[in-house]
Amino acid sequence: MNLLDKVKATIKKHSMLYEKDTVLIGLSGGADSVCLLTVLNQLKEEYKLKLNALYIDHGLRPDEIPDEIEFCKNLCERLNLTFITKSIDVLSYAKEYGLNKQEAARDLRYKAFEDVAFEINATKTALAHNADDQAETFFMRILRGSGQKGLSGIPPVRGKIIRPLIEIERKEIEEFLDTSSQPYIVDSSNIKKDYFRNWLRLSIMSEFKRKNPDLINTIGRISEIIREEDNYLELIVTKTLMKLIPKKTDRTIELFLVPLESMDKVILRRVLRRSIDAVEGLRGISFIHIEDIIRLIKSGQSGDRLYLPNGIRVIKGYATLIITSELPVKLDVYKLDVPGEIILKDAGVMIKASFEEQAAVIGQVKEKAFFDADKIKPPLTVRGRKPGDFFYPAGFGKRKKLQDFFVDEKIPRDERDSVPIILSGEDIIWIGGYRADERFKIEKNTKKILLLEIKPLR
Repeated sequence: MNLLDKVKATIKKHSMLYEKDTVLIGLSGGADSVCLLTVLNQLKEEYKLKLNALYIDHGLRPDEIPDEIEFCKNLCERLNLTFITKSIDVLSYAKEYGLNKQEAARDLRYKAFEDVAFEINATKTALAHNADDQAETFFMRILRGSGQKGLSGIPPVRGKIIRPLIEIERKEIEEFLDTSSQPYIVDSSNIKKDYFRNWLRLSIMSEFKRKNPDLINTIGRISEIIREEDNYLELIVTKTLMKLIPKKTDRTIELFLVPLESMDKVILRRVLRRSIDAVEGLRGISFIHIEDIIRLIKSGQSGDRLYLPNGIRVIKGYATLIITSELPVKLDVYKLDVPGEIILKDAGVMIKASFEEQAAVIGQVKEKAFFDADKIKPPLTVRGRKPGDFFYPAGFGKRKKLQDFFVDEKIPRDERDSVPIILSGEDIIWIGGYRADERFKIEKNTKKILLLEIKPLR
């Protein structure tokens, strides 16, 4: 089967093109992109295609770029195709976002394709990745420790992006161009071993091919099998997720715990990854972190949590697993009249102050605290903790730093700023929902009782 027929078979197999598609073709002047342009031009009448070519100037090889643009422009003029150029600033972008040049170039390149495709109303964007690129990507991802999704390689179709040469070997492309007497440009950066892919291609792949001359096809088949299995698992994950998410925002996602706790790890990893990837504020969670989250789900206790990079927290609640990058709540300062009540929306609680009769006191509980009202100076102040705070915990009798109390009570550090601290004057009288102060307790001769209550907002 000749190259043109193989490309047509790939297009049909993956449903890449339809009649009257407007196609934006990535054209660099190299062998792969020139072959892609030539082949699609030969298929133009059969599919009734409208073809456009885009050259992207990365700004990295100023001495070579003018010649490449001129070459691509002349090629398009000869084939009567629309030629477009677009410049991107790779170095500035890499510096701004802390990326290497290859990562920055890739991000900006795909953004450029997306922008131009929108401008010209292209229905497809054709890129020239070939079977050798697929095999190189496979080994690169093995060396970087990728999972199954990574090893599935470069997808033949991703949204509007198509890769008609993905099953064609580089040697076939070069033979096709030589037979067609079609010249192309050799990018000088492709022969430098400074880049990971080039080092792999020039130093390693040639050795592998000596051991297995059919290596490229072998890896292509492996990637395709992995991709098909990955797609099947992703379908299961999609169905699973539909029943798992009670809440999702830009920075938080909650998942029901009961299904997660009994879920097989093969699916659980993917469920977590998909959930996290769907939330903008949770970027940066790695495979190691996913394994930590799984351990929390399977063996953690309610209230246990993980603190991950970029301010991300994972909390195992009673019914849900919460993954969030929301900043912890920090209470403002409020005045509480006696009697009276206030609502602390950020903390999700209401605090009420009232006077009670002695007979109504039935003992101390966390949600309520009773005080000798004559020892209190209203109005009370409600605020979050401050450095240096201390009080005399009821039943303890000695002065204690608030920080030490929080540690002893095992209050998670991301919740400590949301715990209401109630003061009379400058003295703490109650750590809301936890412990009253010994100095303000009810005595035998107490005549008037102050009741403080904390209730969750419904």
